[in-house]
Amino acid sequence: MDAPVPEIDTSRPHAARMYDYFLGGKDHFAADRVGGDQVLAAFPSMRTAARENRAFLGRAVRYLAEEAGVRQFLDIGTGLPTVSNVHEVAQGIAPASRVVYVDNDPLVLAHARALLASGPEGRTAYIHADLRDPQAILDHPVTRDVLDFTQPIALMLVAILHLIEDDDKPGDIVATLLDGLPPGSYLVASHGTAQHVPAAGAAATRALRESGVTFQLRDSETFARMAFAGLDLVPPGVVPVSEWRSEEKGPRPRLAEVGYYGGIGRKTSS
Repeated sequence: MDAPVPEIDTSRPHAARMYDYFLGGKDHFAADRVGGDQVLAAFPSMRTAARENRAFLGRAVRYLAEEAGVRQFLDIGTGLPTVSNVHEVAQGIAPASRVVYVDNDPLVLAHARALLASGPEGRTAYIHADLRDPQAILDHPVTRDVLDFTQPIALMLVAILHLIEDDDKPGDIVATLLDGLPPGSYLVASHGTAQHVPAAGAAATRALRESGVTFQLRDSETFARMAFAGLDLVPPGVVPVSEWRSEEKGPRPRLAEVGYYGGIGRKTSS
């Protein structure tokens, strides 16, 4: 039996709800807005960064479903339901796609039925769990019931690894998850960075930590080593999320405004 889900604490900000605030959503509370405004004061382009990161997720899922033929997705750090959720994009291309969503915010659980609106040919499920316990996610009976671990699975770690500080060994977490997936699986990951605006990044990190949100920005090399070691990178590799197979023909945001690196890697061996 699953452990009891904690009540929603509206007095403290949560990363998923702050991200919803940055995206212009409605599922957040006063504490999330206060914390979010402190981040925006330090890094005014955070809304642009969040939108670019969300667009990267959509393009990544389309690539996996259309070009790579992936039909299974394990999305950890799901966040609150918004437009173009993973199952909507994947099932729009391949209706039989299956998705397991994972998050540790009780509010996401409260909205999970929106994430479970699968098409009749596919399947979606949601589990309340924490990335810091990767084996529990892999072993969860819902994960095992929905996903076929003899076939490739796309692991989605979009805008979540920077919430894991070095003391919690994010590289080991990623390795544990990848070790549990079959060859031919993929990792989609993005990560916050302050390479182009170090002062603003330091101020945003302070604001988040002071609000109680664990947070650690990393440069592109550290992120690539942590997430994609041993994987075959899909071109164009680890790049600003706005540059990963962008479909925009007009001007793009400056790298200093984007604030995220992202990429996709393929697991080729067991």
